[in-house]
Amino acid sequence: MLALDPTDDLARPAFKDAASCTAWLGQLQLTNLNLAQAALRRQLDELNRCALKGSDRLQVLEVLRETITLVQTDTGRKLAGKKLPLSDDEFILLLTISSLWQSFLNGYLRCLQGAESGDKTLAGSLALLCQRCMHYSGLQISNFLRAGCEPDAKSWQQFHSLYAHIEAIELHNEKVPDEHDYIGHPISASTLYASTLLMHRARFLGLSRTQWRVVERWLNLWSDALIIAPRCSVSKSDAPPLGVNLAGVHGLQSLQHAADKDSMRFIAMVPLSKQIRIKTILLQQGQAPQQASLGSEMSSKDCVTLLNKLHACWCETQADSLAETAREVPLVQMCIGLEKIYSQLAQKPFRPVKDKSTSQQDARRQIETFGRVLDSTGRHALQELGFVPEEWQVDEDSLTTARLLRTMSHGDRLGVNQLVSVFAPNSNQHKLGWVHMVSVARSGYLYMGLNYFPGQPQPISIRGDSGNESVQSGSAAALMLPAFESAKLPASLVLPRDWFHAGRALDLVLANGSKQKVALGFSVDKGGDFERVSFTLLT
Repeated sequence: MLALDPTDDLARPAFKDAASCTAWLGQLQLTNLNLAQAALRRQLDELNRCALKGSDRLQVLEVLRETITLVQTDTGRKLAGKKLPLSDDEFILLLTISSLWQSFLNGYLRCLQGAESGDKTLAGSLALLCQRCMHYSGLQISNFLRAGCEPDAKSWQQFHSLYAHIEAIELHNEKVPDEHDYIGHPISASTLYASTLLMHRARFLGLSRTQWRVVERWLNLWSDALIIAPRCSVSKSDAPPLGVNLAGVHGLQSLQHAADKDSMRFIAMVPLSKQIRIKTILLQQGQAPQQASLGSEMSSKDCVTLLNKLHACWCETQADSLAETAREVPLVQMCIGLEKIYSQLAQKPFRPVKDKSTSQQDARRQIETFGRVLDSTGRHALQELGFVPEEWQVDEDSLTTARLLRTMSHGDRLGVNQLVSVFAPNSNQHKLGWVHMVSVARSGYLYMGLNYFPGQPQPISIRGDSGNESVQSGSAAALMLPAFESAKLPASLVLPRDWFHAGRALDLVLANGSKQKVALGFSVDKGGDFERVSFTLLT
């Protein structure tokens, strides 16, 4: 188990028992999260250094739980939806959140060590302390996952070694009521360990914050289906077990990576597979999610979709991703953002309609920068202006989806619902799509999942006037996607955000120079930097 620093007679925490801790929390200002977080960390570190009776330390930690969870949750929202990789300031914030969880965990670890050393004031609290330690160690893993980052090796080592210790003292299956985090539902260290491992395995599904919270609750309710054992059996017709090395620095692995070691543990996936399939069948037969004990946050249709994704991720054989295992794969190039995609397709940068004086100013700037006025077409002009596609490795690629890995340390930051275009080197055939998942692998490289729109995109320029302040006007780069009569899919336009308004008239200039006037219909898809809309031609 994790070694802790010795206590220090010079430690001066602001509280040493539950009553003084409650009084201190009463004056803590929560309006400034940074100051509140720093104050909590400072007092926890002092408390951890201070020699205290075990029962007093435990009561203080229990009093602190609600406030620390509130501050950590609100601070973590600052990282929600951030593009990856995180900026330096954002990454420091991630580490700050992690360090406060570590300080809180250290308090419970000190209590646990005291209880095992014979502290009589903690008699009867051993199972509770094991559950709390597993919970807060798991929150460190989840802290990285929610920010889109792979947990570091130290966090994995602590998580695994803690479970190994709890298992060794045979308290891993002891269920403990938890009114604060699990609404009174008794939960064991084993369930917390398994559910954290499964959430890590599901990190590439691109779960929303709501879905993440829902799946965590499902797993805690399905605790009887989460069985961890030192051995496993395999049947061709059943869901294959997943393994984890308690001496390793990784999460769950498929059996092909399972070493023949005493430190290996396995989760039998057959019980979980049955649980997921039963819930899916109940929903398909007309039960509401609440009747199937799945909560009220999502519709039946959304629950079925999510359950099917989880079953494929956890209970069906999956190939290793490039984020985990390097191998020889094809390369593709990618453009990120509407204007770069337009420029690559048109083989020239988009030039908004300007008056003559503005054009002359642009020409002067180009002469100052490049020594000449740039040609309006050609790859060399795109490269000079920074419109250079990125190189990505292909993990999976189909007509509708793809998974890609960027093996370079520089490049654009990527976020969910961002528009991208993928094409083979030296090819004019593009696949237009939007990012549904992005994650930072332990290597520091970006791993991305995307969904494709149907059809080859065509670069167009749009122009429109608007008396509506919430709608953009002027000219902009855009794309047109073709119709598919066989699938009854009409042609559509991909516009920058804040350009769509139902019924709005726009002038289009197509790649061949022809012009059309259209009226916008309805919004089909909306992303972070684009909106896909229907349209009709105007005569």
